[in-house]
Amino acid sequence: MKLDLLKPQWLDIVFEGRNKLYGAYQLRKENPKTTVKALAIGAVIFAFLVSIPMLAKLIPDSADEDTTLDKKIVTVKLPPKKEVPPPNLPPPPPPPPKIDQVKFVKPIVAKAEEVVEEPPKIKEIVDKKVGDKDIKGDPDAELTVEPVGTGPKQVVEEDNTLYNMAGIEVKPEFPGGIDKFLKFVGNNYRAPEEEGLKGRVIVSFVVEKDGSLTDIKVLRDIGFGTGAEAIRVLKKSPKWQPAEQNGRKVRCSYQLPIMIQSAN
Repeated sequence: MKLDLLKPQWLDIVFEGRNKLYGAYQLRKENPKTTVKALAIGAVIFAFLVSIPMLAKLIPDSADEDTTLDKKIVTVKLPPKKEVPPPNLPPPPPPPPKIDQVKFVKPIVAKAEEVVEEPPKIKEIVDKKVGDKDIKGDPDAELTVEPVGTGPKQVVEEDNTLYNMAGIEVKPEFPGGIDKFLKFVGNNYRAPEEEGLKGRVIVSFVVEKDGSLTDIKVLRDIGFGTGAEAIRVLKKSPKWQPAEQNGRKVRCSYQLPIMIQSAN
C-alpha cells in the first residue's frame, strides 16, 4: 500500500490504537490550515512593506501648501483702521453769553502787599453779568430763556396715627348724631331669649379716615352670644363722619356700651 504524506490518512495509521483526543493528534490534523493562514498573513505584510515608498509619493508636500497659503495672505487688503476718539473727553466749552461777564472777586481784609487780585470796580460791572471768571460776550448770540418751573412739590406724609376720643379736635360722629346711632343699634340688635338676662356689653372699634368701622372688638359681654351680636350690628353700620386733627382726617378709636335686658 502506497502512503501519501500530504493526505491525513497517515495520521490514522500513526495514531492507530492510541488516544486521538491527545493534543498531538489535533495539532498534526490542523497543521495544513495553520500553514496556509501563516503564508497568507506573511504575504500581506510583505506586500505592505514593498508598497511603502509608493504611498509616500502620494502624500502631498506640506511645504507646497505653506507657500500657497503665504501667497494668499499677501494679496489680502485690510480695511483702513477707524480712529476711535479717546474716552472721557471734556465737554466742549459753552457758547459765549450775549453780554460780557466779569469775574467776581470776593473782598477780604488783608494787607496791601498780600492782595493777589483786586475786585472789579463799579463802573466795570455796569451792564455786565457777574460770574466766577471773565468771559467776552457775543452781542449777536441768541438769547435763550429757561422755562419757568413749578418749584419743589410739597410732600405731605400720611398720618396713620390712631387717636382716641380724649383730646381729639373733631370727634367722629354717626350720620345724624349719637341719638340716631343708638336708635340704629336698638333697631338692629337681637337680644337672646334668655329669662332674666340683664347686663352691659362693651365694644370698641376704629373709625377710619373714610368713615368705615374696623377692628371691632368685644371688651365685655354677658354671654349667650351678646358680644357676637354686637359685632354683627356694627358691621352693618353706615359710614361715619371721620375725626379731624390739625385740619386733616385721622383714625380714631371709639367705645360703645350696650345695655341688655330681657323682656321677662
